[in-house]
Amino acid sequence: MEVYGGENVELGIRVWQCGGSVEVLPCSRIAHIERAHKPYTEDLTAHVRRNALRVAEVWMDEFKSHVYMAWNIPQEDSGIDIGDITARKALRKQLQCKTFRWYLVSVYPEMRMYSDIIAYGVLQNSLKTDLCLDQGPDTENVPIMYICHGMTPQNVYYASSQQIHVGILSPTVDDDDNRCLVDVNSRPRLIECSYAKAKRMKLHWQFSQGGAIQNRKSKRCLELQENSELEFGFQLVLQECSGQHWSVTNVLRSLAS
Repeated sequence: MEVYGGENVELGIRVWQCGGSVEVLPCSRIAHIERAHKPYTEDLTAHVRRNALRVAEVWMDEFKSHVYMAWNIPQEDSGIDIGDITARKALRKQLQCKTFRWYLVSVYPEMRMYSDIIAYGVLQNSLKTDLCLDQGPDTENVPIMYICHGMTPQNVYYASSQQIHVGILSPTVDDDDNRCLVDVNSRPRLIECSYAKAKRMKLHWQFSQGGAIQNRKSKRCLELQENSELEFGFQLVLQECSGQHWSVTNVLRSLAS
């Protein structure tokens, strides 16, 4: 690993998978002493990302995709040099460490799994490629089109269930605040997925890379419509399909049309 970040996560995973344990005790006292001056770059993002990918590749098996999704990085040809991990993989094999699935079942069953995600990243319309679908203000629950920046409000996840999650994903099963894209009226809405499912709302979308996004029940398409009163000149609407095309950054498995 380099510089900073990731080692705290790797320590917990590695110790548990390889026969040890990390316990929280009432009498424990742990401190993190910050340096007065850091002898390295102020922006640690690149180092933390690289280290996180090393942890994923060595210890997380088929669940490593979750780390790539969290950083919005393609799982194949990421363009990030994580260094040689041959020795680390050999050590894991030598110590006969357990699988990451064992860790999830036995140690951290509260962690929410997203193995059904088949595409992720930012969602762009060919009509205006410098804009991305964005969750918009939290209080309004109305997605918008905004200048692409690729940060959390623009994270989009398309599941094999044909649900489209927008924004942050809940890390544990106890948190049930994931929001899904729903066809409510002429404008799309972001509604908690569990609520939308319980109320049998229109939250399933047919989508293929470079194609339309069409609601499975209403048959209406998610499209852009010009609106000069808005900051970036376009709004999201639900209407009869006119042939607009959408693309998402990363595809894990083929998207059904």
